[in-house]
Order: sequence, then C-alpha cells, then structure tokens
Amino acid sequence: MRAVLFTCAGQRVDIVTAFGKAGAETVAADVNPLAPALYAADRYFLAPLIDDPGYVSALAAAVAELAALVLLPGAEVAERTNDKFETHLFLQERGIGSPAAWLPDELPSDLPYPVLVKARRGFGSRNIFRAEDRGELEFYLARTPADSFVQEVCGGEEFSMDVFCDLEGQCLNSIPRTMIESKGGESIKGMTIADEELVALGRAVSEALGVVGPATVQCFRSAPGDCRVTDVNLRFGGAFPLALAAGGEYPALALALARGERPVPRVGEFREGVVMTRFFSETCLVRGEDGTLSRLSH
Repeated sequence: MRAVLFTCAGQRVDIVTAFGKAGAETVAADVNPLAPALYAADRYFLAPLIDDPGYVSALAAAVAELAALVLLPGAEVAERTNDKFETHLFLQERGIGSPAAWLPDELPSDLPYPVLVKARRGFGSRNIFRAEDRGELEFYLARTPADSFVQEVCGGEEFSMDVFCDLEGQCLNSIPRTMIESKGGESIKGMTIADEELVALGRAVSEALGVVGPATVQCFRSAPGDCRVTDVNLRFGGAFPLALAAGGEYPALALALARGERPVPRVGEFREGVVMTRFFSETCLVRGEDGTLSRLSH
C-alpha cells in the first residue's frame, strides 16, 4: 500500500512532500482550490466543507477507492482530545499533570488570578482571553463566541512533544522541542532537546489516551517533575519538519504500518539540538482550458 490521503491539506506542503520522498503516492483533499498542498500531491480532489452533510461520505468514498488504512484512533479518543476540558479531566483521572480548570458555572470563590478563558474546541489560538480579575473574567465569558472553560495560567517554559504511535496505541517515538516562537498557534521556530522527562511524558500521555498515528502534546514545566499538559492534538504539528529532520522518520513509520508491519519502538532516539526556522514560500498555478488549476512549470 503506497497511497496516502491527506485531508484538509491546506498549506502543509511540507508533510505532503515528505511522504512523497518516503515512497508514497500522495493524494490531497481540501475545500479550497487554492490550497497549495493540493498541487504538491500526485493527485488531489476538492472536498466539501467539514460541516457539510456530504463531507464524511466524500472522504469514505476516497478511502474505499484507495483501499487505505485510516491512521486514527477510535471516535471516543478523537472526541476526548477535541474537547480541551474533557482532555483535562481525563489526564487528571490518570494522574498526569494538567492545569487546574473549571466550567463557567463551577468557578470557586477563591479563583487564582490571572486565568485564561479558552474555547473547549478551539484551534489556532483562537478565542483565548487572559483575565486579570473577576471583572475581566465576567467580561470575556459574556462575550466569547465559543463554548469555553476557565484555566489557570501556567508558569515556566512551554514545550511540545511530537509523538507517533502504532495501531495498538504503543508509542514508537516521542521527540520534545522548545517553543522559541509561534504564530497563530503554530510553531515557526524551535529546537529538539534530549530531555528524558519530556520524552517520557509524551509517551505516557499518548499511550494513556490511546493515540494512533501522529499527535502533538503540549505542556508547561515550572520545575523538574512539575509538567502540566495543556493540549493534545491528533495530527502532525506545525513543527513536523523539525521532528523529521531530527530522525523521527514518521512518514516511513506510517507507510510501514499500512503494509502490515510492526515497527520496533525507538522512543528517545533522535538528534538533539536541531533548530527549525520556518519561512514563506509559494506555488504558482495556471488555469487550463477546462478551468482546472495545475502547477506552472518553468
């Protein structure tokens, strides 16, 4: 099996290209005909919006045509991680550090300010507001357009772990990185670090949740042994090129799983001190006589 389907491909030319280099036949899908990742793939198709009633059936038809392995965990895992408050409750139950959090109608009288108002199903750092006191908290809760919860502000340094798990939820690798700079919730500068505590945390979180395939685990560490997980996203993160350059080989692992192989875990095996700094690039297109777009060849 060589075909790989990328949903909501968007701007992730880096991921599509990496899978192509690993030997995959790449197929990209997106609602926007100007999504650049479409034209980095061997084939592409335009999908409906994700809230369109025909979205799932369109993807199901594509998967059936490709005879593809769906590299995702069960629906309950996806739902649990999609809701950031539910993720917090799950981690708390498993004894894994997570920032204190409350629903708006369950706020304690001695709330430790400052706090964050966060969307339960947010992405891209949208609808996150910092409240310094009760007045600001009430202001943001009354005006945020998203179903939200309240979370304590974490001290210390922020890190992310790019993990990859097999079909049984066993972590194959966990690669920590610093968060030197991010924009719109996506890392644009960072460095891999050989930190045993963070490697182990990425593995523990992914295996406790039952992750299958890629995920990004984000945390703050205020002191050794005091790490608090804030987010778990079931996808390749914005710093995918960094984990790849450090020896993660995640595209090759995905293809191996699709072939029915059982890769041996290599948790903690990567090159430390690899620095990533991202930049803008472009894809130029030309419209054919039938109205379809294709890459402009030079």
